[in-house]
Amino acid sequence: MLKEKVQQLIQEALDENPALFLINLDIKGDNEIKVTIDGDQGVTVQDCIAVSRKVEHNLDREEEDFSLEVMSVGATTPLELPRQFIKNIGRSLEVKTTQGDKIEGLLETATEKEATLVWKTREPKPVGKGKVTVQKTATLPYKDIVQAKVVIKF
Repeated sequence: MLKEKVQQLIQEALDENPALFLINLDIKGDNEIKVTIDGDQGVTVQDCIAVSRKVEHNLDREEEDFSLEVMSVGATTPLELPRQFIKNIGRSLEVKTTQGDKIEGLLETATEKEATLVWKTREPKPVGKGKVTVQKTATLPYKDIVQAKVVIKF
């Protein structure tokens, strides 16, 4: 019952700020509630506070004791939802595929079903010795992506 009530309250908080979306809700046996959110323009501390207050103020501690933690995804947290790919268009990603390939490239486009990466690589010349720089493109359905992370460069 607690999980359904918490899900409903989180959804109400997210409905109040449609730029935010739920990544994960985890409730452990001792009523330890952990909520992870993300946003189309990122997540502020105020966003986390608003979601936390919505949940905390509408649950009765006298009825059931609980602890609550609301957090945003980290900078190196793997992308899980198509909405996260869409929000990161134009950034570099490191992607591992179900075929065992590892691709690092620029996220050029993303839809609800797939993401397209573009990168440059050095390949042997078709004729003669030496190598030539070639631009590659891969359009990957999300079902073929094992893990995708934003590459942070300084």
